[in-house]
Amino acid sequence: MDKQSSACKLPHPKLVDLLQRAYSAEKAAAFAYQGHADSVRDQESKMAIHQIELDEWNHRKEVFKIMSHYQISISNKYEIQFYCVGKIISYSCYIIGWFMPYYFAGKLESGNVCEYFRMLHYFHELKIVEHDEILYEMGMKEKEHEVYFLEKIKGKRMLPFFEKVFSWGLMKSYNDVDLEHKYSLEDAEKYCKK
Repeated sequence: MDKQSSACKLPHPKLVDLLQRAYSAEKAAAFAYQGHADSVRDQESKMAIHQIELDEWNHRKEVFKIMSHYQISISNKYEIQFYCVGKIISYSCYIIGWFMPYYFAGKLESGNVCEYFRMLHYFHELKIVEHDEILYEMGMKEKEHEVYFLEKIKGKRMLPFFEKVFSWGLMKSYNDVDLEHKYSLEDAEKYCKK
């Protein structure tokens, strides 16, 4: 993590680091979806993936607002690291076939869900609740992304093998959010406790 200035008003190193990582990782995801959208032929899929890219840019903007509120600096290390990751993934979408970009996008989104609920938990440790609504919304949006990508590959014969090897798929998720039976904002603390 980059050294924080003495002006940082958030006495929670894990939360500061998570905000910095999320800010940079959202750019990586957006870059990845640029390549993914461009590599698919179906126009409806292109539009859906492009919308997910826009959601990621919006999440980056919202995380930056929170960081700015507490005078948290952007991590140069994470910015460089995730820039490279995003560009590599973006270019790889043209050569790794149809299934893997959908699979790994879903796996990534599955993990991102709990990032936002962990932020909520960490803020609650500091007795701060003013960011609950936006963190809840972003966590739910990441879950929608996960569900979209899983729906695209459901029934594909490669899925059971990938699920076994990479621990994500129809039977395994990195979060406990169920869009059909969501906890309310007031109960959002219950998510991602493990």
